[in-house]
Amino acid sequence: HDLQRRSKVALRLVELLEEKGKAKEYAYEDDDILSLKKQILYNASPKNDEKEQHEHGIKRNRDPDDKEQQFAKRSKKLVNQPPAVEDEGEFVDHSGDEELSEEEEEIAEEEKHTVGLHSLDKVSEPSTDLPGRDAFVNNNDSPGIDEKSFQGDVYQSIFASDPKLQEFIPGSIKESVAMKEEREGSIRVQVVLNDGARESMILLTGLKNVFQKQLPKMPKEYIARLVYDRNHRSLALIRNPNKVIGGICYRPFDAQEFAEIVFCAIASTEQVKGYGSFIMNHLKDYVIDHSNVKHFLTYADNFAVGYFRKQGFTTEITLDKRKWVGYIKDYEGGTIMQCSIVPRVKYLAIHEILSIQRNAILKKIKERSTEHVVYPGVNIPKGESIDPYDVPGIEESGWTPELDMLSNRPRHVPHYREMLYLVEEMRNYTHAWPFLEAVDAEEVADYYEIIKEPMDLTTLEENVKADSYPTMEDFVKDTQKIFDNCKTYNAEDTEYAKCGVKLERFFYEKLRSINKN
Repeated sequence: HDLQRRSKVALRLVELLEEKGKAKEYAYEDDDILSLKKQILYNASPKNDEKEQHEHGIKRNRDPDDKEQQFAKRSKKLVNQPPAVEDEGEFVDHSGDEELSEEEEEIAEEEKHTVGLHSLDKVSEPSTDLPGRDAFVNNNDSPGIDEKSFQGDVYQSIFASDPKLQEFIPGSIKESVAMKEEREGSIRVQVVLNDGARESMILLTGLKNVFQKQLPKMPKEYIARLVYDRNHRSLALIRNPNKVIGGICYRPFDAQEFAEIVFCAIASTEQVKGYGSFIMNHLKDYVIDHSNVKHFLTYADNFAVGYFRKQGFTTEITLDKRKWVGYIKDYEGGTIMQCSIVPRVKYLAIHEILSIQRNAILKKIKERSTEHVVYPGVNIPKGESIDPYDVPGIEESGWTPELDMLSNRPRHVPHYREMLYLVEEMRNYTHAWPFLEAVDAEEVADYYEIIKEPMDLTTLEENVKADSYPTMEDFVKDTQKIFDNCKTYNAEDTEYAKCGVKLERFFYEKLRSINKN
């Protein structure tokens, strides 16, 4: 059995050397190669093998293919079971009275002590300072706390070190739906990894199902392999008692000070509630407290770029390439994005932090400004005018007639803000990815022969900032070119045409809402 295991690892080692162009240099080593070489040597001696058998009472003569079939059987059962519920601290399974066979129980016991079936991937040593499956990252462990005490706890935890900041605390907190539900105990966020425990497997299977449903273009086997892989960690968003409604699967590289976001999804029935931002903030706070991770990297598809931008990710990669190149998988058609974490920020309380900073700045402005001072009125005889400097407070403010002329001069064309808002909303729209940049003539040779008036969102934004549209009608006319060109060049059943139709509908909905207001 051990010989077969080491043979598989050796084959993977050869493949990895070929991928790196080092097939003839067996002496070549990096973290991945070294890890595989250790797996070849690990437990190689018969004495060690006998010792481990004695310690764990495990039969080692099982055929590896038979083991994989049994694992597949058990995984299938887990998928078909309803989620377990929590009953007085115990997880109760309502799938029936069927029990595992003696052979399946033996495999389950063996899985607790072996690396697992997914260990031949590119691996690094798992982080040892991360807590296990029982780690929770709730804002407050006890539900049912009233809102006032919760608000006080939030500020107390952030600013207890400096009592002077108490005076800047705003009167109320704008609490998101997700934060309120977590405080009330209807949802929770839990760290989960493949530690062989039944509870962990149930949660991981729930996460796998969410990812597979929400990421239909990703191979199901690939999703399952990474979710169950023991080098990966997951943050599960759970609606109590035990229903997984979303989460993030990531892989930490503590030595390189970054983590790769592998999957991130929320169930379709639970979207538009702010859960996406909520769980990402949870993850940021969690890695700050429990790991050496200072950056996130991810490959975002065209539909996810907008979401990741809102979470602080950017396409400008500042992390040293030597730290991450070769560690994460390169996805064709994806956009690599980075988010650098600020260690001193409590991301779940970011709105409270900004509110306090805003109040502090406003107070400092008042100390230097007279804008907030109210002076008594001035009686001006009818039909007469007075010197502006005779008005109390005018001279102290530093006002001059020249400044008045500058402030009255229009800085931009009418509706400038509305135009810029519409462009920004379109850029962040999920289906806008084909229209973000101008079409590359080298990639689409005949495009500019067919389309005589090309337009894209980047050009549209540049035109708005350059005040090229005197009226809103001029702006709408140029925007419409994007949709008309898409319909002219692409067939109706293509993905580009479908994206164009959706973006056009989205644009006019936003335009109508502006006109109403």
